[in-house]
Amino acid sequence: MHTTHEQDHRQISVGVLTISDKASRGQRDDRGGPAIREIVEASGARVAEYLVIPDEPADVSAALIRLADEQDLDVVFTTGGTGLAPRDVTPQATQAVIDFEVPGLAEAMRAASLAKTPAAMLSRAVAGVRRRSLIINLPGSPKAVRECLEVVMPAIPHAVSTLRSEVGDHQAPTAG
Repeated sequence: MHTTHEQDHRQISVGVLTISDKASRGQRDDRGGPAIREIVEASGARVAEYLVIPDEPADVSAALIRLADEQDLDVVFTTGGTGLAPRDVTPQATQAVIDFEVPGLAEAMRAASLAKTPAAMLSRAVAGVRRRSLIINLPGSPKAVRECLEVVMPAIPHAVSTLRSEVGDHQAPTAG
């Protein structure tokens, strides 16, 4: 009986994937990744992997596959590459590897960001599931990362429990 309860509270493992040509070449500091790490660790989750890679679709897809399939991480947050620039390939690379989308997460982030800036309408961020890993695209700016994580973090524990099959059928409890 206690086993299920203990599993429900097993620490959430997180991967942080910064997608930036300049940061991957050391030409610019990665600021989105550290912002994610700070918020994730403050929530009690564990950052198990942190990578900085260039805006190459094959590299992004390969990293997501490795983090989901080999590392079996609960959540993978990407930062960067969600806009309209020709090198912004994160959403396409994510869609190429997920089993299904979770559109409410991306919609909620855009809605919250839209209250602060009309540029939020230009975000192409996606969220979805590969195997048992939830993958969420975040913007590259640390300010926008914080705003978006503020919106999605409350839903993460339930999502992870569901993906771990720790949440039972959505039925009313039986009497007795």
